[in-house]
This record gives sequence, C-alpha cells and structure tokens, in this order.
Amino acid sequence: MLGLGLLGVHDLGPHLTRWWGVELLWATLGGAAIGALLGVATGRLVVHLRSRHGEAAGLDEFLSLGLVGMAYGLAQLSLASGFLAVFAAAMALQRVRDRPVGAGEVATGLEESNPHAAAMRDTVQTFNEQLENLAEMVLVLMVGAMLAYAPMPPVVWWFVPLVLVVLRPLSVLFALPGERLNGPEMAMIGWFGIRGIGSVFYLLFALGQGLDPLVSDTLISLTLWTVAASIVAHGITAQPLMRRYARFKRNAHR
Repeated sequence: MLGLGLLGVHDLGPHLTRWWGVELLWATLGGAAIGALLGVATGRLVVHLRSRHGEAAGLDEFLSLGLVGMAYGLAQLSLASGFLAVFAAAMALQRVRDRPVGAGEVATGLEESNPHAAAMRDTVQTFNEQLENLAEMVLVLMVGAMLAYAPMPPVVWWFVPLVLVVLRPLSVLFALPGERLNGPEMAMIGWFGIRGIGSVFYLLFALGQGLDPLVSDTLISLTLWTVAASIVAHGITAQPLMRRYARFKRNAHR
C-alpha cells in the first residue's frame, strides 16, 4: 500500500497517517486477531459438537477451506490483512488440539488426548499439504506459460539478485533479533525465502489499482522473472544445502 501510494494511485493520508494507522498497524494486528478468534472458535465448536453431540463429523477438508475463506474475507472487509488472518487462523486451529488440561479442569473435548480434536487437526493438516502441493504445481505451470509473454528488461539482471541474495537475507537478519540463531541457521532461513504465490497475489492486487501501462509491464516482468529464478535457484540448492546443514548439526552435537 505504501508503494502504491508513492506511485500516486492510493491515498496515504496526510503525513502518511492513513498508511501508519490503517494499513500497517490495524492491518497487522487486526488480521492476526481476526484469524486467531475464528480459528479458536471454529475448532472448539467443531470439537464440542463431535465429542458431546456426535455432530459435524467428517468433511474436515471443507472445514479447512471454509476457515480460509471466512478468515480471509472477513479480514479484507475489515481492511485488515487477509494473509495474516489465514495464517493466524491455522495456528489457532492447531492450538485447539494442543491445549493441555489443567489441574482440576473438567475435560472439554479440547485436550490433546481427545481423538476428535486430533483427527480434525491431522486431517486438516494433510489436506492443506496436498492443496499446497497442487497450488505449487499450478503456479509453476502459470509462471512458465506467462514467461513467454514477459519481456526481460535490463533491470531484471540486477533486481532479481538484489531480492534473492541481498534483501531477503537482510529482512531475516532484522526480523529475528534475540533468537540466538547461529550463522548457518540464519543463512538457511535467509536463503530459502522462496518467491511464489504471495508475489503473484500482490502483483495482481497492484495491477487492479489502475497503474500506468508501462509500470504494469515492468512489475509483471520483474515479478515473473523473480519467481522463475527463485524456483530454479532454490530448487537446485535445496538438497545440497540441507545435507550440509544436517552434517553441521551432527558435528555441533558431538
């Protein structure tokens, strides 16, 4: 939103007040709160219905899709971040199964040993992994097909390495202070920032704001070539780097 405002196609408010208040603080906090509340409420309701009344059984795949759509849609209607809402909802749904039973607490069907909660979480997680793999395949096919129509301007040759080799690792460095990660761990996290669905989503969002055609063409080329380079670079280096990292961890524990 800040970038669109600087391009003159979005109102940032006087002295960036709208961007700070609505599109940064509220979008972040509101998106996380909306997703967390929906995830907890949905998980507890489904587990309660199954364990106490024998209802809402099966079809956990549709529960996953419904929760994603509900969290994303409600966040967007509230001017909050749909991405953060979906992430927070998934984390909250998982915590429903992991919630421990305290001393003297009556079982409510939410504890880890509850088979209804465990089955729901495991089924939803398995379906999400399958859906993610399918989405990755579709994305790769889309990017490959669209590259033929995306010219490669000279800016691509310095922009793509800047994103993958400089900006991504720097963002990790500034995002994880105090985590006590060693050099190899920071390097792994910084390198494996695969560009993909998120980049395409924000590209389409930006194109829908009425950008100048020349700017739109540049954004399309930069995004698609960055995603393509990420797929190739991260795909080739994944197994060798993971093997080296595994050796490092083994040697560190000796």
